Amino acid sequence: MHLRCPTAHAARTGPARRSVGRVADVQDGSRKAIIAAFFANLGIAIAKLVGFLLTGSAGLLAEAGHSVADTGNQGLLMFGSKRGKRPADRAHPFGYGPERYFWSFVVALVLFSMGGLFALYEGIQKLGNPHEIENAFIAYTILGISIALESFSLTTAVREANLVRHGRSWWNFIRTSKAPELPVVLLEDVGAEIGLLFALGGLTMAEITGNARWDAVGSIAIGLLLVAIAIILATEMKGLLIGEAASDENLDAINAALSGADKVNGIIHMRTMHLGPDDLLIAAKLDFAPTLTLAELARAIDGAEADLRAAVPIATTVYIEPDIRRHTTDQTNDRTADQTTDQTTDPTTTEPAT
Repeated sequence: MHLRCPTAHAARTGPARRSVGRVADVQDGSRKAIIAAFFANLGIAIAKLVGFLLTGSAGLLAEAGHSVADTGNQGLLMFGSKRGKRPADRAHPFGYGPERYFWSFVVALVLFSMGGLFALYEGIQKLGNPHEIENAFIAYTILGISIALESFSLTTAVREANLVRHGRSWWNFIRTSKAPELPVVLLEDVGAEIGLLFALGGLTMAEITGNARWDAVGSIAIGLLLVAIAIILATEMKGLLIGEAASDENLDAINAALSGADKVNGIIHMRTMHLGPDDLLIAAKLDFAPTLTLAELARAIDGAEADLRAAVPIATTVYIEPDIRRHTTDQTNDRTADQTTDQTTDPTTTEPAT
């Protein structure tokens, strides 16, 4: 007998409220980091453009292009976050959560083209046709202001990320976070700080040696840096767009909730996928006692669902399929159940008909 039961209710308990609070913290932290980055990059872009017009520095122009791209990117992140919150409808029954991943992927493309490629083009042009820096003091002043504003943005992003990082390394946080906004802002801000140091180094070497090509070298270094960051962002967003499994923490909570549910003997098979940062799809085949009546089985499924939602409130779509473990395939099914925390198992594995 197969009974596929999409969830129709949610259990609101103490653990659920704590998890909901963590989700709200992530959303609020992302919003603060985006707003801080938007205004910081807007001010930096204006300052750098003015500095370029006054000095003719290729590094300042490359950094101005970078800041203009970053300002637009923060706008895209806010736009995607808003659109991703739209409720499900007939055309999109699982909701619009993946829009946040899509617009973050667009951010990577913008950073690659408007930021990285523009800086490379400007640097190569100035390398072949160097332009003497007209007023180094103004250029240094603009860079100093930019570093101060960018440091404010980065400090805000780091502070908000620390609230939800839970002891993970920064690289692990960027690789495993299901909410794209904070990792995007962090990488952009770190890239901007390093890019400003490249611009400062190129300008300083140009002043010391009297060779303006050093300024162009700084611009090329900025371009290569932005291209590398854009590739990292695009790779991470691609994984989220395709569909990533629940985090290890949530997988442990799901396994504990379902395995410990009343009348459930064990998990035969399970798959999870993020439909959005705060929307998790769970499909599970559970081993129930063969002596249950249909009414008892329905109540047991409802109970397992309630336990699951209490443990993992972002489980917005849940399908539970009841089954009975066959003695002739116990060993195979035991291996399958042991792998429920490993989302790389083969989804085409043939299972016993019931």
